[in-house]
Amino acid sequence: MKLSELLHGIDSLDFCADLTAEITGVSYDSRQTKPGDLFVAMEGYETDGHKFIPMALEKGAACVLCQQAQPAGVPYVRTSDSRAALAQVGRNWYGDPAASMTLIGVTGTNGKTTTTYLLKDVLEQAAKAKVGLIGTNQNMIGPEILPTERTTPESFELQGLFRRMADAGCTHVVMEVSSHALYLQRVAGVRFAVGIFTNLTQDHLDFHGTMENYCDAKALLFRQCGAGVYNADDPWADRIIAGADCRCTSIGEHSADLTARNIRLDAEGVSFDAVSGGEIVPIHVGIPGGFMVYNVLGVLAAAKALGISLADSAQVLRRSPHVKGRVEVVPTPWDYTVLIDYAHTPDALENVLTAARGFAAGRVVVLFGCGGDRDRTKRPQMGAIAARLADFVVVTSDNPRTEPPHAIIADIVDGMVGTETPYVVVEDRIAAIRYAMDHAQAGDVVILAGKGHETYQVVGREKHHLDEREVVADCIRAIQQKERA
Repeated sequence: MKLSELLHGIDSLDFCADLTAEITGVSYDSRQTKPGDLFVAMEGYETDGHKFIPMALEKGAACVLCQQAQPAGVPYVRTSDSRAALAQVGRNWYGDPAASMTLIGVTGTNGKTTTTYLLKDVLEQAAKAKVGLIGTNQNMIGPEILPTERTTPESFELQGLFRRMADAGCTHVVMEVSSHALYLQRVAGVRFAVGIFTNLTQDHLDFHGTMENYCDAKALLFRQCGAGVYNADDPWADRIIAGADCRCTSIGEHSADLTARNIRLDAEGVSFDAVSGGEIVPIHVGIPGGFMVYNVLGVLAAAKALGISLADSAQVLRRSPHVKGRVEVVPTPWDYTVLIDYAHTPDALENVLTAARGFAAGRVVVLFGCGGDRDRTKRPQMGAIAARLADFVVVTSDNPRTEPPHAIIADIVDGMVGTETPYVVVEDRIAAIRYAMDHAQAGDVVILAGKGHETYQVVGREKHHLDEREVVADCIRAIQQKERA
C-alpha cells in the first residue's frame, strides 16, 4: 500500500518522506519491525517510542509516523497524536472492516464480560446473527475461540481482528471497552451502534489517578455511539452521560426507562419482571447474585435498541449458560460448594460475597489476594469487605507481579485489623486453595476470588500456569486418597 493511502485521514503537521513509497507492513514495537514497515512511534507511560526510531530504521523501516520532528535524512511524517494516527492507519490497512458490521461496546468496572456473553447469546439466537466477541476471557468468532492478551487490543490489532471477523461473515461484534482503551485511543474512529455502561467503582487508580478521571475515560464511549444504555442507579451516571453524543436509555431498579421489579434471588439465579412503558416481561437467568439484575437489564436494553423484543431476549436468557470465571460452580463430591469468581475490586468482592450469603447453608469462606503493581488503596478496602461479609478469610497471593507477595498481603490485612472475623494467611495460592478445601465444612460456600477465567499467575514479569479448576480437582483427588488410606 502506498504511504499516502495508508495515511489517509491523518493530520500531517509536516513530513519528509516519499508519499508514493510502498509500505509492506506496520509496526509500533521496534523489536517487531520488518523491512518496508511504517513504524509508529507513540509516547507511552513507561517509555517513549520515539527513543526506538533509530532501531526501527536499522531494521529497515521505510518511514516513521511520529509526534516529534526528526533529523535530516530520516523519512518521517509528523502528526499531533500518534495513538489516534495508529488507529486510523489500522482502519486504512485493513479496509475499515468494522463498517460492514454492527458493533456494541460495553464499559464499566464490573459486569462487562457477563454482559457481552449474554448479549452474544441473544443476538445469535433471537436475531440469527453471527457474532464476534472481544473481551477479557477470550475473543470469539461465532463458536471459534481465539486467545486474548488484554481486554481491548491495541488499535492496529483490533482492526486486524475486525477484518478477520468480517471475512468470517460476522454481522455483529460485541466487545468490552476498557477505560485504558478509551483513553489511549485504541478504539479511535470506531463507531458503535450501541454503548453500554454497567457501573463505576474503584479500580485502575494507579493509571487514572482519580475516580473523576476514571469516570471521564469511561464516558468517552458515549461520544462514539448511536445509542447509549446506562445504569441510572450508579452514582456516576450523570457524569457518564453529561457529554454523550447519542440518545440514551436508562436502566435501574426504580426510576428508569427499563426497570426491574419483583426481584427474586436464590442459588439457582435471578428472576424479575422487566418493565418498559406498559410492557411487563418475566425474566430468569441462571447466574446468582443481585448484581446480575443490572447486567441483564443492560442486555435487554441494548437488544431492544437493536430491534429485539424483550420477550425474545427473555426466552434466550432463560437458557443462557454460565460464564467462565463468573460465579462459576466447581463440582465437588462433598456437601459444600466451591465458586470461582473474577472479583478483583472492592465492589465485585462485596457483590459475590453478598450473593453467597443469600444462599449459603453454612459458612461463607473467601480466598483472595490483590494484584501487584496496581492500585494499593483498594487492598485494605477489600480486606475490610471480606472481614465484614465472610465467616472465614484465607488471604493469599493473586498476581504479585514485581511486588513482594507478603507486602501486598500486609496491605490487605490492614483492612481486617480490629474485626472479629477469623482469617489465615497462606501466601502460596495453590497451598491456600488446599487449605480452604481441607477445612471446608458441610453447607459452606468456598469462594476463590480474583482469578476467575485466568489460567495463569504473574510472578515478576513471567506468567506461570495456574488454573484453579485444575487445583480444585487435584485437591479432590488428594483428599479422597487420604480418606481411603
